[in-house]
Amino acid sequence: MRADAPVNWLITGAAGMLGRDLTEVLAGTGAPVTALTRAELDITDADAVRAALAALPDDGPVVVVNAAAWTDVDGAETAEDAATRINGAGPRALAAACAESGAVLLQVSTDYVFPGDATVPYRHDDPTSPVNAYGRGKLAGEQAVLELLPERGYVVRTAWLYGAHGRNFVATMLSLAEQRETLDVVDDQRGQPTWTLALARQLRDLGEAAVAGRAPAGVYHGTASETATWFDLARAAFELTGLDPERVRPTTSEKFVRPARRPSFSVLDHGRWAEAGVAVQPHWRDQLTEALKVMAPGGRSEA
Repeated sequence: MRADAPVNWLITGAAGMLGRDLTEVLAGTGAPVTALTRAELDITDADAVRAALAALPDDGPVVVVNAAAWTDVDGAETAEDAATRINGAGPRALAAACAESGAVLLQVSTDYVFPGDATVPYRHDDPTSPVNAYGRGKLAGEQAVLELLPERGYVVRTAWLYGAHGRNFVATMLSLAEQRETLDVVDDQRGQPTWTLALARQLRDLGEAAVAGRAPAGVYHGTASETATWFDLARAAFELTGLDPERVRPTTSEKFVRPARRPSFSVLDHGRWAEAGVAVQPHWRDQLTEALKVMAPGGRSEA
């Protein structure tokens, strides 16, 4: 392996909202990027995962970014085994293959590993206790990566994702604005609305820092700076697109009962990024301002 060889990137789940932004951002590094969709690589197939890694160029370090996931939070309540197979066994297969090959693995995880009952931001080393099936499956994936790759495994928890390439809350609000005069939006859940492109850039920086030996392995929290409620986010989206924010009205979670319980407090601490020499993400409103320039109305998705 040449000392000056570029990083070889492998993206799983490349057709998803984050995966597509990752592909764009990593292609901009000028380094080789292999972007595989769910149809092209089943991350729960250990043999297929090993073959995908073996097919990469062997003249430089390898960083795998796992953006493949079961993201149907409510659906996981009645299909927990299937969800955990993708979100838990999939990362384990990737981690095992990376352990054999010497690759670095960046595993994208979620705030849902926490119970959501805190009053201060969750630290990377705070106790986990998921309140739904989706969170339990994602936690199993985290544990596999940290167990099998103690020196080259990175877990990046994110939350409240939206972007240009998938169904998400922001696009849904703007779509509903064309159909309804007013919208009732939950104002008792607090988190950090995060643009997938901002997260992709942070993952790129973390991968490069990991290869350079600057970033300690372990857990990081990849969310926007500062906090908001879903109500705050919807109002901001209206305001920034020239709509009347007064059309968005606050309501409570009790009015929108869903199969999977949601954490009411999903605020994550960003302290570890300084250890890696990687910048924290910008303020959520600054991210939204930039994102709305490239987004169109659509549906909804979750981190």
